[in-house]
Amino acid sequence: MRLKGLPVLLALALLAPIIGALAQEPAVTPLADTRIVFPTSVQQGALVIGKVPAGSIARYRERMLRATPYGSVVFGVGRDEAGPVEVEVTGADGRQQTIQVAVTPRDWPVEKIDGVPPATVEPPPEIAARIEREQAMVTAARERDDDRSDFARPFVWPVQGRISGRFGNQRIYNGTPKSPHSGMDVAAASGTPVLAPAGGIVTFAAPDLYLTGGTVLLDHGHGVSSNFLHLSRIDVKVGERVTQGQRIGAVGATGRATGPHLHWGMNWFDVRIDPLLVLERGQ
Repeated sequence: MRLKGLPVLLALALLAPIIGALAQEPAVTPLADTRIVFPTSVQQGALVIGKVPAGSIARYRERMLRATPYGSVVFGVGRDEAGPVEVEVTGADGRQQTIQVAVTPRDWPVEKIDGVPPATVEPPPEIAARIEREQAMVTAARERDDDRSDFARPFVWPVQGRISGRFGNQRIYNGTPKSPHSGMDVAAASGTPVLAPAGGIVTFAAPDLYLTGGTVLLDHGHGVSSNFLHLSRIDVKVGERVTQGQRIGAVGATGRATGPHLHWGMNWFDVRIDPLLVLERGQ
């Protein structure tokens, strides 16, 4: 004799333990990462990336550090920073912790050059005023602070060539110390394409600044930016979103340059950082 309901009854019997378990136990969700992670030591001129738990507030000196959805925060350590530097982290529960990061000093070469024309060392008032106006515009562009996380990805070289000038080196002209070199110079032929080392938004573009000639600023998010100087051509405009490897201009010798090269500088807001260290971090 055939039992019409037998297949259904057998299926229900086999599924009963599973159904019961699902009904009795709540869904399991991954635990939130409660770790605070920062490097124990960095070099002068470094871009420092750390991680804080979700809902935390992190401060470095006078700035609150914006966090990515993954909890990544970033800040820059200046050329002359002695350290240790401190990050104040306030958790979602209100508990405060102070994280210390040691700073390793670097040897900064100093070159003395005498016999330089006085106008080169100290420009006349009208030229000095122009330089001040132009640098103020560049400084304002570096204050952008949004939640893009292009800075967190590995950077690539914007142009290949010999490093002809290193970050932090300083010259003394006729006994007058000048500002330390603010970036890395890469020697290359005029017209060589300059590529974006990471994604970002163009925040400044001008073809003829007195000191830096063709100048482009690219913002990578969270206050991190790159600047590209002495360009012979600019291929992007302010407000444009560019991707890593996209052409942004060409190598030149515009402004106060003695020969064709790319000056690539990086900043965290007003703190100058070493692009070479940023490249090494991604290797």
